[in-house]
Amino acid sequence: MRHDTAKWQPSPGQHFDVGIAGGGLAGLSLSILLAKNNFKVVVFEKEKYPFHRVCGEYISFESWRFLQELGLPLATLGLPAIKKLIVSAPGGRLIRADLDLGGFGISRFLIDFELKKIADSLGVLVLEDTKVSDIAYQDEVFQMQFNDRAVTCRVAVGAFGKRSNLDVKWRRHFVQKKAGKLDNYIGVKYHIKTDFPADTIALHNFKDGYCGISKIEGDAYCLCYLTTAQNLKDCSNSIRTMEERILGKNPWLRQIFASAAFLFSEPVAISQISFDKKSLIENHVLMCGDAAGMITPLCGNGMSMALHTAKILAGVMVPYLQQAIAREAMEVQFKDAWKKQFQSRLRMGRSVQALFGREKLTNLFIRALQPFPFVVRRIIKSTHGKEF
Repeated sequence: MRHDTAKWQPSPGQHFDVGIAGGGLAGLSLSILLAKNNFKVVVFEKEKYPFHRVCGEYISFESWRFLQELGLPLATLGLPAIKKLIVSAPGGRLIRADLDLGGFGISRFLIDFELKKIADSLGVLVLEDTKVSDIAYQDEVFQMQFNDRAVTCRVAVGAFGKRSNLDVKWRRHFVQKKAGKLDNYIGVKYHIKTDFPADTIALHNFKDGYCGISKIEGDAYCLCYLTTAQNLKDCSNSIRTMEERILGKNPWLRQIFASAAFLFSEPVAISQISFDKKSLIENHVLMCGDAAGMITPLCGNGMSMALHTAKILAGVMVPYLQQAIAREAMEVQFKDAWKKQFQSRLRMGRSVQALFGREKLTNLFIRALQPFPFVVRRIIKSTHGKEF
């Protein structure tokens, strides 16, 4: 049964099998998998679909079959297949490489909305414009609080993305750490029209940051960059000034910003991004997607990791909900499976993140790599997985 959430709200104390805080790729995919197993699921999303998120909007082909199995008709959407990579140093020097696996471009505006509609059709209650204020666990039951209301559930999942009010409320470790090399980043995204090969993704480096460009559906391209909060502060907290003074020193970025047609009146932006290690479970709340751990965007695999985490979680949650295993076993199996799939990828991502952005070092590194594109491919391979 599909609910009109604009008119319908759960009654106080209503019980669900699973409650999911966050309606992005991870949360929606997990809800679909659970609904297909006939479990009663509620998803809380603070925004209203469809909407834009800060994201590079490139998905590795390792996720293609999984998304189709969820019910997303990818083959009918006319999505670009991306098989080539260009990387530029801050000074403009280029290296090129083929992508062994490759990926495809699709906007979060489109994919999240399509997954939400699939979840609706399967009876998932998706509550839009609704922020979870707390999740409390007691006597094998969770209470999820929102809008001065609460519902209960047997399993609670945190799929709330890069940083949330719940991260702060729970005083998660990465939030409490002093700002360092792996946190306090900002992300900025535009959609643009430009003259760029549809089969190529480019990664243009600049001082303390990098900017990706790749095609999505229709005739639009995603232009998304990550940089430090200090860069923005040094430019009087003006994104435009920062783009001119810092990003514009890379000749390729200067050309893109000067010639492209920008489709947003203002960019979509997010702050306080952290790539530090995160706990997979907080007081028995299972973390999914970026809430569990975020790979650096230059690795181009965050969206696939979110989808794969949802599949891993469903694989351990279904036996628990069917009373075949205990909660402790579910949690141990989730940690073990997640670490097996992602721990080495995140370690490599953090290593690469620490290298790129150092202007002189990045220029030297790319110059050294120019004759050896296979090394670039090997780094990319180490941050990606196999089809799941």
